[in-house]
Amino acid sequence: MIYQSEQGLSPEALRAALAESIEGKSLKKVLIIPPDYTRMYSGAGQITAMYYDMLKDTCEIDILPALGTHEPMTKEECTAFFGEGVPFDRILVHNWKTDVVKIGEVPAAFVSEVSEGLVNDKIDVEVNRLIMDKSYDLILSVGQVVPHEVVGMANYSKNLFVGCGGNNMINSSHMLGAFYGMERIMGKDFSPVRRVFDYAQEHFLADVPLLFVLTVTTNTGDDVHIHGLYIGTDRKNFEHAVAHSRATNLTFVDAPFKKVVVNLDPREFKSTWLGNKAIYRTRMAIADGGALIVLAPGVRKFGEDDENDRLIRKYGYVGRKKVLELVKDNKDLQDNLSVAAHLIHGSSDERFSITYATEQVTKEEVEGVNFGYMPYAEAIKLYDPAVLKDGYNTLSNGEEIYYISNPALGLWDVKQKG
Repeated sequence: MIYQSEQGLSPEALRAALAESIEGKSLKKVLIIPPDYTRMYSGAGQITAMYYDMLKDTCEIDILPALGTHEPMTKEECTAFFGEGVPFDRILVHNWKTDVVKIGEVPAAFVSEVSEGLVNDKIDVEVNRLIMDKSYDLILSVGQVVPHEVVGMANYSKNLFVGCGGNNMINSSHMLGAFYGMERIMGKDFSPVRRVFDYAQEHFLADVPLLFVLTVTTNTGDDVHIHGLYIGTDRKNFEHAVAHSRATNLTFVDAPFKKVVVNLDPREFKSTWLGNKAIYRTRMAIADGGALIVLAPGVRKFGEDDENDRLIRKYGYVGRKKVLELVKDNKDLQDNLSVAAHLIHGSSDERFSITYATEQVTKEEVEGVNFGYMPYAEAIKLYDPAVLKDGYNTLSNGEEIYYISNPALGLWDVKQKG
């Protein structure tokens, strides 16, 4: 089932499409797996609310946000994301360390093959135990297809294996992507990580009553435009969404940026773990010797949980080569490979400068993880989000910058010559 609209699907058209997707199904108990608040422009909150409203009178409904390693959503965030009609007591919390069951293994030989010999270890497949609960008649996996730094294009089975996954899969998949190289992955399907997810889905989830509900979106301020809705179980459905997102969410520029300013909405970005999308999504378009300024008023820490935060503070964003050396020599990184991957992703390898403009994290803390620092109040005098427009801007001092109001919905790259 494919629904597309250049302007964005109307609420009426969206609801009709969702109703069609469950028409004729005999449902008594349903699990909905949307993303969390860090995907606030996915349209998934609205979709979850519509499904809940349609089913609430005839079904028992549980909602399990795909948190991955992120913090649980607050009641206020749930209301902002899902609306008033979804009761907070129906929203469950996924714990990636304690709530999972192992359902299989991706063999070492397969991992080695898809990674071109860069990674040669098996990967345990763990998912939240509710996904394997046979009392559910239907599991609706809702989410946004958009360029991603670990898997290439986000969502589809990633929503289950990472968003509702366990320690080994999360750590191993992130490190697999980092070893293979972020630039080789972002904005593409069939990355090594995606192929691992495909293997796991084919071999271990075949009997689970899944229905994927995938969106392709843009936003204007807080208004989300759902340009594509892809509902089904077949991988071709995801591939159609990938093609649509590549056409919608990728921006190719004529020449590398000398200076990029990225704004992080404080409601969405409270850590560099999330905020480093400012780095991931722009790095291929930034010139050697260029500069990235990250406006981060909401960032108050580095990792989403205490242990990840501690490790980021301990080792810092010191570049791919150094991080790989640190992994060899330090068991705490060996046991937390997703952090090691994050440290690789969050460095420019000294190719361009990265400056975080914060007000909740101190200069000493920011510089301690190997970023440059600028006071947020000083930064917005130069780069005011209320004035800047997405794209190229010429400042009052004559300097030209490229401004991005939300890095989470896009990927920027330089057009290939010739």
